[in-house]
Amino acid sequence: MRVYRISVRRFVCDESGAVTVDWVALTAAILMIGMFVGFSVTSSVPTLANKVSGVVSNRSVGLE
Repeated sequence: MRVYRISVRRFVCDESGAVTVDWVALTAAILMIGMFVGFSVTSSVPTLANKVSGVVSNRSVGLE
């Protein structure tokens, strides 16, 4: 049982993989923000395109 406690204590105190975990968490956060922005932009593009189309189709260019 004592060997088990020592090995668990070593595992808990070891910080050799902490930087990797930080980078994975940071990368996941950046990816999630990018996905949110992408979904927000793509959902509003068709509405704006229809508005622009309506304005452009009612304009005349001066050629008769």
